[in-house]
Amino acid sequence: MACVATPVVATDIIIRLQGRPERVVLVQRRNPPRGLALPGGFVDVGERVEQAAVREALEETGLRVQLQALLGVYSDPSRDPRGHTISIVFVADGRGEPRAGDDAAAIRLVDPGDSTLDLVFDHAVILADYRHFVRTGCPPQPRC
Repeated sequence: MACVATPVVATDIIIRLQGRPERVVLVQRRNPPRGLALPGGFVDVGERVEQAAVREALEETGLRVQLQALLGVYSDPSRDPRGHTISIVFVADGRGEPRAGDDAAAIRLVDPGDSTLDLVFDHAVILADYRHFVRTGCPPQPRC
């Protein structure tokens, strides 16, 4: 089989903490691009995206999560300055006390509507879609 270049697959997780549903967990990235991001990372070969989301949440935040909904698939080729990356984004409920680990330098609990956050990638778009999801109960419409 010939080697074919394809986009990388990742997952991101919007984590709501038990008892604090008005806040979501963000990580301060340890590696470039620096800034605040949703917890997440790359899907390993042989791994389901759901497993990757749960694994990445635990590695980066120390939280055990239960996935509640699929928010959407984000595939804009320019969404990640490191290269074409497709992210499958889940909404999850988390248990425990968040602590930074793996690629996360710090943890922040934030209002998902805070427009002053220094977000990387397309995470401002994802949080806007999340706010729509919370208001309506419906996932966002696909972008064409």
